[in-house]
Amino acid sequence: MARKMLIDGEVGNSTEEEAHYDFDLFVIGAGSGGVRAARFSSQYGAKKVGICELPFHPISSEVIGGVGGTCVIRGCVPKKILVYGASFGPELEDARNYGWEVNEKIDFNWKKLLQKKTEEIVRLNGIYKRLLSNAGVKLFEGEGKVVGPNDVEVTQLDGTKLCYSAKHILIATGSRAQRPPIPGQELAITSDEALSLDELPKHVVILGGGYIAVEFASIWRGMGATVDLCFRKELPLRGFDDEMRTLVARNLEGRGINLHPRTSLTELVKTEDGIKAVTDHGEELVADVVLFATGRAPNTKRLNLDAVGVELDRAGAVKVDEYSRTSIPSIWAIGDVTNRINLTPVALMEGTCFAKTVFGGEPSKPDYSNVPCAVFCIPPLSVVGLSEEEAIAQAKGDILVFTSTFNPMKNTISGRQEKTGMKLIVDAETDKVLGASMCGPDAAEIMQGIGIALKCGATKAQFDSTVGIHPSAAEEFVTMRSVTRRIAVSKPKTNL
Repeated sequence: MARKMLIDGEVGNSTEEEAHYDFDLFVIGAGSGGVRAARFSSQYGAKKVGICELPFHPISSEVIGGVGGTCVIRGCVPKKILVYGASFGPELEDARNYGWEVNEKIDFNWKKLLQKKTEEIVRLNGIYKRLLSNAGVKLFEGEGKVVGPNDVEVTQLDGTKLCYSAKHILIATGSRAQRPPIPGQELAITSDEALSLDELPKHVVILGGGYIAVEFASIWRGMGATVDLCFRKELPLRGFDDEMRTLVARNLEGRGINLHPRTSLTELVKTEDGIKAVTDHGEELVADVVLFATGRAPNTKRLNLDAVGVELDRAGAVKVDEYSRTSIPSIWAIGDVTNRINLTPVALMEGTCFAKTVFGGEPSKPDYSNVPCAVFCIPPLSVVGLSEEEAIAQAKGDILVFTSTFNPMKNTISGRQEKTGMKLIVDAETDKVLGASMCGPDAAEIMQGIGIALKCGATKAQFDSTVGIHPSAAEEFVTMRSVTRRIAVSKPKTNL
């Protein structure tokens, strides 16, 4: 209990002094992180927990949201459903050489998939609400904001305002898609609208080189659309391993996506033929849909945080310490709104650590080492640990790189010309595996297991001593015994 009170910063406060709060915890934002924090806080002994969220709709705005948040309603889940849908077209083509007689014309019903997608996110929205109810968490539908170090205000759907006091306030409002400030920007859509288009576009121009851009490029191309992908760098997916980025780019082109590296858009113009996207090279691309996938910003504008003294960074993200506490001791923040690692499982981790710290008597810091992630382009990319570039930058000694590029067994029959690539980064002195990457079918499913190995500090020798599953692509991770290259990293000279 002493540890709990120390983290609360209220050593010596009596039960009577605490009783004047309406809630032990009030959470603003019922996405994955906020729901996790609310539920676990209740389980750890918080007597009264409240949470507020904007009303549900698939397309978000400043006054629209929904319990479940971005991931469930307009992010990871509906995106993955569309990826599955887009994968069937090429799979049906590949099936011909496996003996399946497929008609020349294969019809795709976009509206049916959209309906099924919406049904699923409505189902999940209901599940999240039940999870809160079963945990004894009081849900308010409306817009929440902070009006004091221990006070929140909820504006309900009818405009009435409710004010409550809380011993702890948690900000978990996530992030929102951004639009670049170019003429005609209102003609474009973001990922929110892309998941709910009334009609399947025939031609799409996408601006952006991140995971959202390449995922939607794969989705629409898989469904038969012409796709032009414009991005500022030489390769898409800045921040990932360069060798893997090259393979992703090659696979995207192999699937028929038109890549425009070192290219941005300067203007959008409505024409009789569609939307004309003008590039900074003077090229004109006419499309049914233009998607801006140019990043997301922390969702803090309407929270009134400046007025109560909560510090924000230049991007508008909430500044927090290693326990997710803000500059105001009673106010905390987790998830994308803090702009640390913007992944749903990371928000879940942060929510769990918050609940343990504040109500479980177990001060817990989120551990951001070896966080696996995936880009669900087709085929997908998944990584854990350090890229080759990161390993070199951080190295104190030589780095060993092991790589394997091969034609998956399935492709040898289907005839698809698409390589799978795998990579391990190893510390030459300790033999510890520092990073792993894979681009190819089932990469995310395979990388989750590799992530456990890296979290346990596995060595390359332990990988090598593991018996592979044959025949599988995954076995390649335990049979890459020949060093592709050794990178010498100079150690600083001393006078000793």
